[in-house]
Amino acid sequence: MNRDQKQCGCNSNSNSNSIKNLNINIKWQRLVAKGETCPRCESTEQELNKAIDKLQQALSPLEIKVTLEKEEINISEFKQDPLQSNRILINDQPIENLLKGKVGQSPCCEVCGPTDCRTMEIDGQIYETIPSELIIQAGLMAANEILNTKRTNSCC
Repeated sequence: MNRDQKQCGCNSNSNSNSIKNLNINIKWQRLVAKGETCPRCESTEQELNKAIDKLQQALSPLEIKVTLEKEEINISEFKQDPLQSNRILINDQPIENLLKGKVGQSPCCEVCGPTDCRTMEIDGQIYETIPSELIIQAGLMAANEILNTKRTNSCC
């Protein structure tokens, strides 16, 4: 233990121990009706899988674990609140909040019926499918937040 650690009351023998076991949890919700989902949710799933792989590679040296949780929404839940479908939360924050975007909606397909599906607008660009680049950007922003919080809460 060094002198600074003794002065502030730290019990840690290593600063690296203070930045371990950090997690980025990505939760994705989408409509599944009769075993099918809409094309934009299907495309978003492919983009999510690419983003998860890249985030895991980028964040593993920092010992940050990235997990993906997929949640199915049934047709009755979708009809009550269609904007819950194709929704991405990163550490419980909607992706559009991290990216300073906004949610919209537009007509989709047969699976969704007459109900409009979720879109996301970032800097004037409207996305029906959420591209991996935006998911990665939001994931890195979340990682930065938790690293800054961890450093701020650490006395050493």
